[in-house]
Amino acid sequence: MSNEAATATTPAEAAPAPEPIPHGIGVSLPAADARAKTEGTFPYAADLWAEGLLWAAVLRSPHAHARIVSIDTSHARDMPGVRAVVTHEDVPGSPVHGRGKADRPVFASEVVRHHGEPIAAVAADHPDTARMAAAAVIVEYEVLDPVTDPEQAFEAEPLHPDGNLVRHIPLRHGDPDAVGEIVVEGLYRIGRQDPAPIGAEAGLAVPRPDGGVELYLASTDPHTDRDTAAACYGLEPERVKVVVTGVPGATADREDQGFQLPLGLLALKTQCPVKLTATREESFLGHVHRHPTLLRYRHHADTDGKLVKVEAQILLDAGAYADTSSEALAAAVGFACGPYVVPNAFIEGWAVRTNNPPSGHVRGEGAMQVCAAYEAQMDKLAKKLGVDPAELRLQNALATGDVLPTGQTVTCPAPVAELLQAVRDFPLPALPKDTPEDEWLLPGGPEGAGEPGAIRRGVGYGLGMVHMLGAEGADEVSTATVRVQDGIATVLCAAVETGQGFTTLARQIVQETLGIDEVHVAPVDTDQPPAGPGARGRHTWVSGGAVERAAKMVRTQLLQPLAHKFGMSTELLQITDGKITSYDGVLSTTVTEAMDGKELWATAQCRPHPTEPLDEAGQGDAFVGMAFCAIRAVVDVDIELGSVRVVELALAQDVGRILNPAQLEARIEAGVTQGVGIALTENLRTARGLIRHPDLTGYALPTALDAPEIRIVKLVEERDVVAPFGAKAASAVPVVTSPAAVASAVRAATGRPVNRLPIRPQAAVVTDR
Repeated sequence: MSNEAATATTPAEAAPAPEPIPHGIGVSLPAADARAKTEGTFPYAADLWAEGLLWAAVLRSPHAHARIVSIDTSHARDMPGVRAVVTHEDVPGSPVHGRGKADRPVFASEVVRHHGEPIAAVAADHPDTARMAAAAVIVEYEVLDPVTDPEQAFEAEPLHPDGNLVRHIPLRHGDPDAVGEIVVEGLYRIGRQDPAPIGAEAGLAVPRPDGGVELYLASTDPHTDRDTAAACYGLEPERVKVVVTGVPGATADREDQGFQLPLGLLALKTQCPVKLTATREESFLGHVHRHPTLLRYRHHADTDGKLVKVEAQILLDAGAYADTSSEALAAAVGFACGPYVVPNAFIEGWAVRTNNPPSGHVRGEGAMQVCAAYEAQMDKLAKKLGVDPAELRLQNALATGDVLPTGQTVTCPAPVAELLQAVRDFPLPALPKDTPEDEWLLPGGPEGAGEPGAIRRGVGYGLGMVHMLGAEGADEVSTATVRVQDGIATVLCAAVETGQGFTTLARQIVQETLGIDEVHVAPVDTDQPPAGPGARGRHTWVSGGAVERAAKMVRTQLLQPLAHKFGMSTELLQITDGKITSYDGVLSTTVTEAMDGKELWATAQCRPHPTEPLDEAGQGDAFVGMAFCAIRAVVDVDIELGSVRVVELALAQDVGRILNPAQLEARIEAGVTQGVGIALTENLRTARGLIRHPDLTGYALPTALDAPEIRIVKLVEERDVVAPFGAKAASAVPVVTSPAAVASAVRAATGRPVNRLPIRPQAAVVTDR
């Protein structure tokens, strides 16, 4: 037989086996919902539908402060197509609600305390009918003078039965008589930022046969929302179910309860499904914003640049209601000195009620405001001492084992000096004259009106820190169940995927622990045990820890029969790429064979070590853990126009352990870009308490054209031994640090103090050059 014939009759050689798809901890596993979101098929709350659907609309106050004389709903009720109108008189349970403190009415009854406060809600058979009916509710107001200056709130008449003071924290640490030879002072103002989620609030309420209601919401804390709704509806929590729909972005408390509560009331009253989709204006009026903050600082140092004492006064504008202002104030006071060693600190912190829009949890709350101030103080101190700003920061950098002004010892990794050295030593971007082939993008863009001769380049630094999880005794606990059957694993955990990547992380944990490729994460609802809110990296730590523990329990169930059969402990068996092998090679089988058709499952909880409230002197172990970041900013400033272009941000961050490299990089870049908006453009402006331009035209978010080059110079992987996997929160600390770094660079370019964020053009104009 010829070679040709032999070749012709021999079966084709099998193609090489494809490389196994990487999985488990440490790989860039793509998100399970990435394709659906890219194709536009991912179901968000605004996409929901039900048979017999009614539409809701909410009437909101046009005033920042007014007494309600009367409410007439008769015209609205008589309109064709209107099925129900509800006011404060129709709330069967608790008339007030609130995340941190229940002090906000479901509907205003006697007084409105902020622009956009809900007064009535309508359900109708068409959305236009609902809006027209809401507008037909006649409210007679006696307009009152609003209190919009938080400094005036101390002396003003009480705006709320609980008074105007939400919380006062006096922090006393060290020697009050200590002084330094070098003293610098500053007054700083931080504006009001809106979380501005890409998708506005929406939801669907469906009545249940048992007299309860199901709420389909983009909630980030479903069990708290369920309990609040049940209390306001006068129902047992078991008769209210919250089902989490797709969440279109969340850098704050995603769903304001002022949207949710009228929805369920209308469904209960009409016994029909009711849907509410907020306009962008309603979104701005309804949800909470970052606390506007006034900060006064005095730093003392010796002639060598060592910090001696920090004195500060911090005033947070809580807006009309308390919400989470107490927690934000604790973070602001606790981190008022930044990631520096300060032997003596005396801080006064207040959060007060005003008639401004309500403030609440927004990523990096409290820590972001003080970071802008203490970093400005470090720049002032360096200038007065005549030293390099980076060297001054290095000289005073915090490290593991040092003590915070709250008296808490830093036990977690704190590589602050290493981070700063990394960004300081990273090569600077080329000047435009060094790259003549590239178009020089002037501040204001390539079509800007600036002149190249008016451009000054500045380099500045920012060091920031945040705490992880809740603080001051918050019970941080999460529960997860892992179930395996037919080679497929399912994770049940009420941790909401808000874009932080929890569902991807949960899949990676189970893949790593059980060697199973196909892992699904079940949709979230309140029939599952609670997992808490998605904030401050808690789902990576607490919910991820619960998933890991449950998966390890299933692993033990899987391996115990094999270990018993071969007379060895389960610790001598390992699972890799779906195969179970023993240390000596005697045992080798697949996970599927070992399962033998059985169903295995386990439920576990994760609860970090407890914290304690700050005492009357601001002392206590209030924080579970901390994360740190260093950023070097390079900016070009047109000193005639005051326009600023961020050329580059070089970042080094303390991440503990990299769980998903691509996901981590995306989170960091998003946080940095959000911080650029805080530094330069984002400010929700008000006039006598009324929000001006509540839309995305008047509120200037940074776009892709505003995003600078972001260089991730170094990610320090020093694992926090008390955290599951050793990982730390990733996205909040860049948000906290980048505004301070940008402001520092603008100061370097202009010589101006830059004491307000966002930076106004007049603050960057140089007239005496």
